[in-house]
Amino acid sequence: MILGIRKLLPLIVLLFVSINSIGQEADANNGKDSLPSTWELLKYDGASAFGGMKYTYSRPLQWKKDDFITAGAIVAGTAALYIFDEETSEYFIEQDNKMPQLIKDIGWYYGSPQNNYAINGAVYLYGLLTKNEKVRKTGVLLISAASTAGLIQTITKTAIGRARPTTGEGKASFDPFRGIGAYHSFPSGHTILSFTTAYAIGKQFDNPFVKAGIYSLGMIAPVSRLWAGAHWLTDVGLSLAISVLVVDSIDNYLNEERLYGPEEKNRISWKFNVGLGRVGLTGTF
Repeated sequence: MILGIRKLLPLIVLLFVSINSIGQEADANNGKDSLPSTWELLKYDGASAFGGMKYTYSRPLQWKKDDFITAGAIVAGTAALYIFDEETSEYFIEQDNKMPQLIKDIGWYYGSPQNNYAINGAVYLYGLLTKNEKVRKTGVLLISAASTAGLIQTITKTAIGRARPTTGEGKASFDPFRGIGAYHSFPSGHTILSFTTAYAIGKQFDNPFVKAGIYSLGMIAPVSRLWAGAHWLTDVGLSLAISVLVVDSIDNYLNEERLYGPEEKNRISWKFNVGLGRVGLTGTF
């Protein structure tokens, strides 16, 4: 079935923001002709995306004191939200009929895997075909982060088997490996995919207002899932934390381990020499 314009709106808006806005802060890329071929760049980026996934999954083995403190804070925060799961779920579900259908559509289609990967893939292909290094790297970050976080939520929600609010079984109902959607509440896949994309794109900008706008768009899916009674507040809260941790981890990996863009050309350094019977200017190339 062909999606209507309204349902395509989240893709169009985010794609426009991604390519146009990131391009504004991209380097001039004057050395484009000196870059490797498109095929070589594609292989390099594939290795980067896979490397980012391995790096993120292996990070807990290298955690230090601050990392354990962060993990403890996330666990404590999730436990605190759990206390209010029933009350917050009732409140959000009551708001569902008051929300515009357009907002609900954006939340659903933006967080759906096929649409999310379409956005991420379009950003990357634009960077690859134009050899715009900043956009290309952003595309790698988007694809790698979505794949990493997506796999985490797929395995976790099946292994935990938490009942969704709409089942009426309560927040403490768990049936691990049940294998049906009604018991795939924890964590929220829509939240993870939508906010992972928004957070990765937002990191490319220094302007706090641009960041806020992009993050706000990324929050539509999480909130809409609460309205629909598809998730508890703890599901969404932990999913947001997973998104941030995964994106930051892969972004650090790409910045530290991978080189994007042509190497800076050697600059000429000048040194003024004064000695007995001589005065000179030496240039080092």
